[in-house]
Amino acid sequence: MKEITQGNLFIHADNPAGGELTDTLLDTGALSLHRIVSFNHCSPPGYWYDQDTDEWVVLLSGSAAILFEEEPQPRMLRPGDYLLIPAHRRHRVEASDAGQPSVWLALHFDPGA
Repeated sequence: MKEITQGNLFIHADNPAGGELTDTLLDTGALSLHRIVSFNHCSPPGYWYDQDTDEWVVLLSGSAAILFEEEPQPRMLRPGDYLLIPAHRRHRVEASDAGQPSVWLALHFDPGA
């Protein structure tokens, strides 16, 4: 029998300025679920995420701006906003909230699933 796991997404959500913390909450091989905590964080200059998996991401607290390579302006996200990012859709974090942690859930899964 599998063990029951319990936690809280907002506990230990503090993070040093300009940083990002990622915790894996679930990994089945077919999908993985991560909690990401960003505080005044942005992707390094010239860096683009280019992932082999689809990613569904939801912002739970704070705010963020995500730029897709083919779009002229970043998409602004506030709590409750989510994105489904197809595999290999190049994107970057332009900014996250400087006044409070931005807490995300990110679900990665095979694009063929």
